[in-house]
Amino acid sequence: MNFLQKIIQRLLLVLQFALVIIYILFEEIIWEGIAKPIYNHIESLHILKKLEKQISEGNRYLILVTFVVLLLGVEGAGVLAGVFFVKGHFLFGLLLYITKIPIAAFTFWIFKSAKRKLLSFEWFQWLYNKTMNGLAWLKDLDIYKSTMAIISKIKVKLKALIGEIKERYFSKESRFTTELKSFYRYIKNFKNRKRGKKDD
Repeated sequence: MNFLQKIIQRLLLVLQFALVIIYILFEEIIWEGIAKPIYNHIESLHILKKLEKQISEGNRYLILVTFVVLLLGVEGAGVLAGVFFVKGHFLFGLLLYITKIPIAAFTFWIFKSAKRKLLSFEWFQWLYNKTMNGLAWLKDLDIYKSTMAIISKIKVKLKALIGEIKERYFSKESRFTTELKSFYRYIKNFKNRKRGKKDD
C-alpha cells in the first residue's frame, strides 16, 4: 500500500467516524430523547387518527407537495440553526432547532401515514430505498457497532446509577427523604407557632 492509499484510507475512516457520530447524535439524543416522545404523543391523538385515514386515501400529489414542503422547511430550519451556531448566535440557533423538532416529528408522522402513496412515485421510492440502504451500510460499519456497544454500556451504568440515587435519596425509607420530611415538618410547625404568637 503506497502513501496516497494510506491517506485516502485514513480520510475514509475519519469520514465514516464523523457520519457515525452525527447519526448516533441524531438517533440517540434528538430522536430517542426528544422527537420520539413527541411523535408518540401525536400518534396517540384521536383527532389525528381520523386525519391519518384521510391522508392515506387522499390525492397523492397533494400529499407529496405537503410532505416535501414540510420536509424542506424542517431541513431549512436545521441549516439555518447551524448558521446561527457558526456565527456565534448560540441561543437563536438552539431555539430554532428546538422549535423545528415537533414539526419534524409531525412530518415523520405524515410520512408514516402516507407512505404507500408517497412510494407510488418511482423517483421517491428510489430515493427512499437509497436512504435505507445507506443507513443499513452505516449500521453495518465496525465503527458504528463498536460505538454503539460503548454507548450501551454507558446507558446500563447510567441507569444503574440513577436507580441507586433514587433508592438512596428518594425512596420512602431513605435517610435523605426522612430528614427532608422532618425538616419540612419543623418549618411548618415553626411558621404555625409564629402565626399563633401574632394572633395573641
